[in-house]
Amino acid sequence: MTAATPEPYEMDPFRREQLENGAALGQDADLRALGLRFLVDASRHRYSYNFNWLGLPILQHPQDIVAMQEILWETRPDVVIETGVARGGSLIFYASMLELLGSGRVVGIDIQIRPENRKRVELHPLSKRITLVEGSSIHPEVVSRVRSGILPADKVMVCLDSNHTHEHVLRELELFAPLVTPGSHLVVFDTVIEDMPGEALAGRPWRCGNSPKSAVRAFLESTDEFEVRRDIDDKLVISAAPGGFLRRVRRPAPQA
Repeated sequence: MTAATPEPYEMDPFRREQLENGAALGQDADLRALGLRFLVDASRHRYSYNFNWLGLPILQHPQDIVAMQEILWETRPDVVIETGVARGGSLIFYASMLELLGSGRVVGIDIQIRPENRKRVELHPLSKRITLVEGSSIHPEVVSRVRSGILPADKVMVCLDSNHTHEHVLRELELFAPLVTPGSHLVVFDTVIEDMPGEALAGRPWRCGNSPKSAVRAFLESTDEFEVRRDIDDKLVISAAPGGFLRRVRRPAPQA
C-alpha cells in the first residue's frame, strides 16, 4: 500500500523555527569552519566508511543520510538513479525509503560491481526494488539503457557519487540532468573535496579546481533549470555535499 501524502507543514510554527535555525547556522562562519575542520580531521579515520544501512556499508555521512531521507519523503520519486555503487548500502537505503513509500525502484550504476558486493545486494530483502547496471556512467550505451527504463510519468531523482573529477562529474551532469523531473533533485556528493586541503586528498586525482563542486559551478553557469537547496546546505553544517543538493525548478525552454 502506498504511503499517504503528508499534509504540507511549511506554515507550521515549528517548521518556521526549523527554517530560522537553519538560516542562522548558514550565517555562522565560525561554526561552519569547525564543521569543515571536523570533516578534514575525521577523514584520516575514513569517517564515512564506518556506517551501515540495513546490513550493508553506506559510505555516507549521517547528516547527509538524514537530508536524503527528507528529500525522498518530500518528493516521493518513482525512480532513483545512483552512479557509484561501492558496497551497496546507499542503494539499500534508497530502496528502503521507497519500500516505506510503497512504490518505486532504484538503478545503481558502476563501472565495476565487485562480485561480493553484487551478491550482497541481490540477496538483500529489498533487492526487488534494485537494478544493477555495470559500465561507465558516462558511456552512451549505459545512459541509453537507464533512460529506456524510465516511463513518461515517472518522477526521477539522480545521485552522482562515482568518479569525482571535474570532467567526469560535469559529463554526468550533462547526461543525467535531463532525466530529473521538475520538483525532484539532482544530488552531487563529495563537493566538499573543493574545500579540503591538498594533503587530505593525497594520492587522489581530484582536488580544489578539479572536483564535483567545480563541476557543479560550471553546470549551473550553463542552465537556469536547477537551483541549490540552500536550506539543506545551511542546516547540515557537516556534509560531504555542500552546494550539491540541486532541485530542478523548471523544464527546458521550448525550442523556437
